[in-house]
Amino acid sequence: MRTLNKVIGVSPLLFLSTIAAHSSTGNSSFDPLRYVNPLIGTSNGGHVFAGASLPFGMAKAGPDSDYDNQGGFSTDSGGIMGFSHMHDSGTGGAASMGTFPIFPHPNCTNDDITQCVYSSPNRNTGYVAGSVTAKPGYFGFMLKNGVQTEITVTNHTALYRFTFDPNVQYNSPVILVDLGDLPQSRSSGTATVNPTSGQLQVSGTFGPSFGDGNYKTYACIDFAGAGIRNTGTFFGDQVALQPGNVSQTVGSYGSAKSAGAWTQFAGAVNNELKVRVGLSLISNADACSNGQNEIPNFDFDATYEAAQQAWTNKLNVVSVNPGGASDDLQTSFWSGLYRSMLSPQDYTGQNPLWQSDEPYYDSYYCIWDSFRSIHPLLTLIDPYSQSRMVRSLVDIYRNEGYLPDCRMSLCKGFTQGGSNADIVITDAYLKGVPDIDWNTAYEAIIKDAEVEPDNWSVEGRGNLDSWHNLGYVPTHDNDTNTSGFMTGSISRTVEYAYNDFCIATMANQTGQSGDYNKYIGRAQNWKNMFNSDTASSINGVYTGFTGFLQPKYDNGSWGSQDPIFCSPLLDFNSCYLFESNYETYEGSAWLYTFFVPQDMGELIATLGGKDNFTSRLSYLHDSGLLYVGDEQAFLTVYQFHYAGHPGLSSKQAHAYIPSQFNNTNSGIPGNDDSGAMGSFESLSMMGIWPVSGQDVYLLNPPFFEEVSITNAITGKVATIRNANFDPSYTNIYIQNATRDGKPWTKNWIDHDFFLNGGILEFTLGDNESGWGTNTEDLPPSLTPYNF
Repeated sequence: MRTLNKVIGVSPLLFLSTIAAHSSTGNSSFDPLRYVNPLIGTSNGGHVFAGASLPFGMAKAGPDSDYDNQGGFSTDSGGIMGFSHMHDSGTGGAASMGTFPIFPHPNCTNDDITQCVYSSPNRNTGYVAGSVTAKPGYFGFMLKNGVQTEITVTNHTALYRFTFDPNVQYNSPVILVDLGDLPQSRSSGTATVNPTSGQLQVSGTFGPSFGDGNYKTYACIDFAGAGIRNTGTFFGDQVALQPGNVSQTVGSYGSAKSAGAWTQFAGAVNNELKVRVGLSLISNADACSNGQNEIPNFDFDATYEAAQQAWTNKLNVVSVNPGGASDDLQTSFWSGLYRSMLSPQDYTGQNPLWQSDEPYYDSYYCIWDSFRSIHPLLTLIDPYSQSRMVRSLVDIYRNEGYLPDCRMSLCKGFTQGGSNADIVITDAYLKGVPDIDWNTAYEAIIKDAEVEPDNWSVEGRGNLDSWHNLGYVPTHDNDTNTSGFMTGSISRTVEYAYNDFCIATMANQTGQSGDYNKYIGRAQNWKNMFNSDTASSINGVYTGFTGFLQPKYDNGSWGSQDPIFCSPLLDFNSCYLFESNYETYEGSAWLYTFFVPQDMGELIATLGGKDNFTSRLSYLHDSGLLYVGDEQAFLTVYQFHYAGHPGLSSKQAHAYIPSQFNNTNSGIPGNDDSGAMGSFESLSMMGIWPVSGQDVYLLNPPFFEEVSITNAITGKVATIRNANFDPSYTNIYIQNATRDGKPWTKNWIDHDFFLNGGILEFTLGDNESGWGTNTEDLPPSLTPYNF
């Protein structure tokens, strides 16, 4: 096999160098953190992690609410059960991690240690309304028990600063640590307390929130600011006072729902107690070492300042001239970028499963969600991190046999559709992401396409015999050589087709002609599930559109699924992973019929031509059929480009921003899925939509007068500018465009623009124009456009 090298002629030293900051106004004093609101998405099921984290940091410390706590803290809830140190952000399934929560009691009634409450939810305490302050690398508020709580982090360590009201007489504070977690998945746990130092060490075995298996984790808790008075353990609210070094092993969560250890202090100097929590997935000794090495002096302010600087360095590769755009819109934009850098999480050096010199990232949650927007965004603004993430995916393949489609907490996560790491790898290859073993990466994506795993619910693809021989995934397939979720035949068929298109693209780029021909053929398999006779009605009224993807049995006969089933108009919540009666995953046949980004020329012809396609796509958005809070909807916002109507894509983006993406606690339409909603919002406001797996960015006017991106590989600056920007957003249609002063008529651009820099300038108007409408100006398609 030919060696797969992607050469872009750039020095590795330049790639690794620190990129100079670029401000939003050309003024180096601009602070992007001023426009980050971590509370966006903390209500109405957004499940955003609002606590303190570094970019892609393992330590994610924050409060845990008493309900709707998948991300830890929810502004919808009223009480706090504790503060835990590892979380995921925006999860759609069960709550994730939240292991070993600590809780501060300012004192115990009558100075009696048994009169404090220890169990969850009995220790549940409210917080003072209006006291919440959330910033990148920081979270703070006032508990109603009188304890001001502040939190910051390094990569593997959380630091808490508890300040007690000096006007209230306290006997002595108590800090407890609970062996529980948010999903209540503990199968075993151990707590140890040192009576001299008060140090608490805990370990436990837990289950992932959206996958198979279990993981072990450890924490080491040290204190500064007060002397030790007593130590002990608890089971439920039953307290054991132990003057010696105690160790307590507990069983499953069911046998000891709340259990752990505590340290009581003899008053706090200056009413302040600092609590350092070192974290590890290796051992308690490693957890203690991480805490000591990363925050040796318990210096809260210096730790927070370093966290701020880390976020500033990440965000300052982007600059914006708002041109009169509101502060709310700017906050939505920068907050979206911020949330896109919370996950995946850098667990390098913390993987106990195998020895490797490669990076290890976790919380790919899930690639089915993130391939569409998060990873393409990171390729633009942080290709160094994107390189490390792809290297991690390849190393997971080396050691576990398959690329993951979802992974969290050292466990294999559930696969929701295709093998979408194939898309991430191809996208990175096409865009010159450096320092990746492309030979092994190519080997991995070929295995996805050819070798069915024993359990394709957690890796690879299922029904491959049928896929190879019939050209589709049949409904109720008799191909059951291995096991997996026997659902989603329609959605998996179109996803497998696009996965294979991406493999064909990489094969074509590297001279693998035999592979190219095989996979480019399979890329057209979507047509095998298109039933031209299927009509669609809503409440008995014919929509006027015929022809949809439909279930198909392995004997070639058709099944039936109402095209609006699993849309907001019919049984919206019926197509989740563990349901058994659906053939489209988290979306309708109406939606999935549009997912043919590899061959839009053929899809447009199949759906009746340019005008019918445009009407049908508009109907999808206008009728209530589409829920933009699921990631499959993202591309449909911009598919008007393929029919020669880029202005309608711009119009549709403005229909969703800011109505559903905005600067409020409920400011995203669905759960954030590790930043997918944030990356959609930010990319849209930058005026570009990447078609992941292709070297294609669909163009629209930015929501600001100007947006610039400094490329970390080349150091060049790419600027997208609206020459006559209108902050009232009446003029949202491109009339004409220039690239470096020369006319640019294509409604798309490739990654070369971002690597080599330049200026793309749009002249805007209040109506659609002829710009980007000619056939030769449309994005690439396997089948030529015929209109």
